[in-house]
Amino acid sequence: MNTLNTQVSADRPHIGFFGLRNAGKSSVVNAVTGQSLSLVSEVKGTTTDPVQKAMELLPLGPVVIIDTPGMDDEGELGEMRVHRARQVLGKTDAAVLVVDAARGMQPGDEALKKLFKERKVPYLIALNKCDLLETLPKPGEHELYVSAARGDGIHELKEAIAAIARQPKSERKIVGDLLQPNDIVLLVTPIDSAAPKGRLILPQQQTIRDILDHDAVSMVVQVPQIQTALAALGRKPRLVITDSQVFGQVSRAVPEDIELTSFSILFARYKGQLEQMVRGAAALDHLKDGDTVLISEGCTHHRQCEDIGTVKLPAWINGYTQKRGLQFRFTSGGDFPEDLSGIALAVHCGGCMLNEREIQSRVERAAAAGVPMTNYGVAIAQMHGILRRSLSPFPELAKLLNV
Repeated sequence: MNTLNTQVSADRPHIGFFGLRNAGKSSVVNAVTGQSLSLVSEVKGTTTDPVQKAMELLPLGPVVIIDTPGMDDEGELGEMRVHRARQVLGKTDAAVLVVDAARGMQPGDEALKKLFKERKVPYLIALNKCDLLETLPKPGEHELYVSAARGDGIHELKEAIAAIARQPKSERKIVGDLLQPNDIVLLVTPIDSAAPKGRLILPQQQTIRDILDHDAVSMVVQVPQIQTALAALGRKPRLVITDSQVFGQVSRAVPEDIELTSFSILFARYKGQLEQMVRGAAALDHLKDGDTVLISEGCTHHRQCEDIGTVKLPAWINGYTQKRGLQFRFTSGGDFPEDLSGIALAVHCGGCMLNEREIQSRVERAAAAGVPMTNYGVAIAQMHGILRRSLSPFPELAKLLNV
């Protein structure tokens, strides 16, 4: 079976190629993938932005390959490129440091190696252009010789990448572990101006698939059809899952004896950060006049007038806290501040477009800066007074609200 389409990009190992300009990163990427993924040239700095592609890499399987700009790029624009490359490291599950074997390890290479160790990213050092050496000294730890030009060592490099990037099979489910065969799950998916035309958004698609994979029954409705759906079912659904932005409306429409949660909460659990997000929600009650709140989206969709991140959340936070002069900062996609000083609270989306390492990297960065972090679903449930109910499927986490 072709496995290329069996995993969304966020669930695939992300393999980043790093190095100095003209070490041959892009040539090595092309040799490893067997494709012209990146433009190559003798001119330094040909790769100006990270190049990312989801593909299948044997013997590993579905992966995301990322080629980065040279980490020794110069000038103001060069600094921006280096910043982009450092951002890539936040989502890298395995790193390949490409070094010009003729020049050996340079200070910039050593700095990257140190960074990999600090970030606890498994790494290899590919000593490229080995065909230009008369003799090959014994490789050091994590090192292997390759020649992108001749193909020498590329098979061995692919095998080594597979060894460090292969992830243990996760036992986490989005919702399937909460279900029994033939359970009914009601999903509430509002179709407003921010909804993409002709399709459901990724977390909704993934949740429906997980329900079907566990032999349960899914029914998808909008808010006005909730009562009709409940009446038509003939028995209580096992669970109602809603888009976070209509949490309040759905909570009022769904009887208290039916468990209720949101896609955002489910995905925080799926990626392993729900406990931190629940703890972080308490910071909403401690905001002060003039505090700054960071609202971060993992994707880069076109902003609409009803946008949840830039419009609805600030309005809800202002209304809930009743604080004066709250300031809001917004980031999207791969952008997340390196410097979180001055931030009183970070509110992140569900992260369906980000891999687990990138979400965890952001959580850890916030924790190191002493900044509490929560996510959209948890924050909205807190502000609507239904956080305890939204955590009812997870009794061990609901206990945190008593602490």
